[in-house]
Amino acid sequence: MNSLNEILNAFIIQSKTGNLKVSHYPKEYLDLKMKVSFGMGASAKIPWISFTGKEMQTSNGFYPVYLYYKSSGKLILSYGISETKEFKISWPEDIIANKQKIKDYIDDPFRYGDSWVYKSYIPSTSSSSEDVKWFAGDNRPLNPNELETNLKEIIDQYKTAASIQIDDVSSPLNQGMFYLESQLEEFIIENWDQTELGQKYDLIKEDGELVSQQYHTDVGIIDILAKDKVNKNHVVIELKKGQTSDKTIGQLTKYMGWIKKHKNDDKVKGIIIAGKYDEKLFYAAKMVPNAEVFLYEVLFRLKEFK
Repeated sequence: MNSLNEILNAFIIQSKTGNLKVSHYPKEYLDLKMKVSFGMGASAKIPWISFTGKEMQTSNGFYPVYLYYKSSGKLILSYGISETKEFKISWPEDIIANKQKIKDYIDDPFRYGDSWVYKSYIPSTSSSSEDVKWFAGDNRPLNPNELETNLKEIIDQYKTAASIQIDDVSSPLNQGMFYLESQLEEFIIENWDQTELGQKYDLIKEDGELVSQQYHTDVGIIDILAKDKVNKNHVVIELKKGQTSDKTIGQLTKYMGWIKKHKNDDKVKGIIIAGKYDEKLFYAAKMVPNAEVFLYEVLFRLKEFK
């Protein structure tokens, strides 16, 4: 079982049985990890085949994935996202901006409705044959080459988005995608004067000691607390660091409220720093007075040691 046509044919046929074994499927495809699932303990309503890079897992990430909706007889090649955990990075907006979500394409999809449709297929089998005939979503007959071309196209997009192709100057790694989120706060503090923040705000020092970082309050710890250079109002800075948008907004408003009361600052400002565009976060921030959202970008370079 080497060609994509063989893999997909076997996958569709097995989906119609109670067989959950997957050891006979390839473990890699086009330099990505390939994982097949027909369910755990019982047949899944939506068997799938995912393709992930080393940075991703099907339980925590984003990736190309075939989702076979058995009830509707449709196989969707999807811009998939994890449902198990909130993913730290996702498909770039320029890729998914005009794509339809599965929940808008299939009525009551049961699962994976927030992933996006790239291509949709209708596989057709007969009880007397193990052959699978393939049709596009509009019932146009397909040949195996078209299926393979579609998968290669979405994998190429994924490799760029997930920075697997590190020699591609347009990939997020070369644009500075900051994967070590635990180091982001330290990086901002150490490079404060070179950031846009440092041009407008000052870090706070008391008795010669920096107190801006991990500023303690009786309702929690502010990631970074600064002051406006001009009007001296406080600026609460929170780093998203992979948590939910609701939690980030909640923390920001809580700390802004604390500063307003305990620092007598009615014009306290809030800033959220995130690593990617997050629709929920941006809409929520619009409803918080004096709040802004920044996207971080760190330029990565190698310098020869001499």
